[in-house]
Amino acid sequence: MSARDAREPAEGPDPAAARPWLAAYPPGVPREIDVAGLGTLVDIFRESVARYPERPAAESFGVRLTYGELARDAASVASWLQDCGTGRGERVAIMLPNVMAYPAILFGTLMAGATVVNVNPLYTPRELTGQIVDSGATTLFVLENFAHTVEAALPHLTLRRIVVVKPGDLLGLKGKLVDLVSRYVKKAVPAFSLPGHLAFSSVLAQGRGRPFADVRIDPEDVAFLQYTGGTTGTAKGAVLTHRNVAANVAQCETWMRPGLGDDQHVMVTALPLYHIFALTACCLVMVRLGACLLLVANPRDLPGFVKLLKSRPFTCISGVNTLYNALVRQPGFEAVDVSRLVFCVSGGMATQAAVAEAWKAATGRPIIEGYGLSETSPVVSVNRLDLAAFSGTIGYPVPSTEISIRDDAGRPVAAGEPGELCVRGPQVMRGYWRKPEETEAAMTPDGFFRTGDVAVMNPDGALRIVDRMKDMVLVSGFNVYPNEVEDVIASHPKVAEVAVIGLPDPASGETVAAFVVPADPTLTEAEVSAWCRDRLTGYKRPRRIAFRTALPKTNVGKVLRRALRDEVMAGGAKAA
Repeated sequence: MSARDAREPAEGPDPAAARPWLAAYPPGVPREIDVAGLGTLVDIFRESVARYPERPAAESFGVRLTYGELARDAASVASWLQDCGTGRGERVAIMLPNVMAYPAILFGTLMAGATVVNVNPLYTPRELTGQIVDSGATTLFVLENFAHTVEAALPHLTLRRIVVVKPGDLLGLKGKLVDLVSRYVKKAVPAFSLPGHLAFSSVLAQGRGRPFADVRIDPEDVAFLQYTGGTTGTAKGAVLTHRNVAANVAQCETWMRPGLGDDQHVMVTALPLYHIFALTACCLVMVRLGACLLLVANPRDLPGFVKLLKSRPFTCISGVNTLYNALVRQPGFEAVDVSRLVFCVSGGMATQAAVAEAWKAATGRPIIEGYGLSETSPVVSVNRLDLAAFSGTIGYPVPSTEISIRDDAGRPVAAGEPGELCVRGPQVMRGYWRKPEETEAAMTPDGFFRTGDVAVMNPDGALRIVDRMKDMVLVSGFNVYPNEVEDVIASHPKVAEVAVIGLPDPASGETVAAFVVPADPTLTEAEVSAWCRDRLTGYKRPRRIAFRTALPKTNVGKVLRRALRDEVMAGGAKAA
């Protein structure tokens, strides 16, 4: 779709205007939230602290912090930032995995009136430089394990303050053991030199030495510059205000509260909190509900992850398709006590039916799939919590959310027809940071955000993602959606993972290529071809099948089709 097309007004009646999904809402869930009455994220935090001061708010390496203790530490961070002259709207970067210090730094930054810039700790110096420079961040909190990356980027940065955090910070005496293991046993802390940096423990001590002066924060102040993953191009900072994110928290709470009640829930937080899905679903919404975040710093250590799940009863878990798939295949997971599990949510990428079936068989609970983006704070839609089995849809738009599915010319399509999913609601970003042209291109003239995803609306209003527009494969004029082909191949009992991409073909324009990670070494190309032949029409079947030991992924576990295609086109792909 061209920029000119994007600016043309929608024509004809919009089938989404009737909002058929409202009839499918669970009992007790209103159609709208009170947007005008929303406070800030700081208000949400303080209300939960007042309501649940003795409840555990976070747990890491067996150590728990109550809401009251978290508030104390957050106030210390806020006080230190104030003392450094950090004012409203100044950007503070957080480059941390899921360690105990993260929530305190997050809420301390927001309390100070500053804007949070979440940074992936696995970034290269080039990627880190791009995000820090683009955001204009003046303060950086970084885990010591990744401080060497900051050192490499330092000549290009204009940071005024760097705070180095240890994995064991806020864990008391046990934290010292955690730090010793990280540094000397696992050798996970490369040498670094950052002249003038402060230790997080010193920040806390200095902050506690002076009272924190409350800052007036407006709901329209910017809470986050949340950078998109960059899987479809250059990463951009989505400008999310307090109102945007608070609205999404309210939308999610409204949807979830009837099913979860006011019990003391424990959310397994394995997805990184610097990612928008975990940030909202695992942290901000759970804080609103008075839940405990069970922090998992390294979910890729599957034996350690399963050991943790065996040791701590939990009620909620969030994940992506690849994480659920890895857990159910991990030896020992069958011994995990899932008797208290009530809510399993998935997002970030399409959940494959085979993975959902395996998870339901292992836990007795269905995966509740939802959908969102950094630009929408992120939740747009979610399935009902009382879902009996995996639906294959991304559920229903959350309260106060409008959906319109449009063709390449920006016109609403007929019910049941595929088109670009467009979203309007209070959770939609203000725009892209310092990129007015990209902001304009991402919005329709009537205020809908263009997601770039191809979707279909079912008669009851449930949404089904067909694929990313940019991932679609065009075979002799026929559209092939990689999600559909991947879902078929992933259902083969000998397949662990699969990614499908389009490759140039002189006869058909593009051809379908499947890259398979076997679960069984006896799997053959002929078996995969036969499986597809029985389940897919001719033009959808992969003409190229290659076996691999792994697929390129983001740190969240989302398969990077574009990176895979670039690798293949460069001639670097290997069969195994």
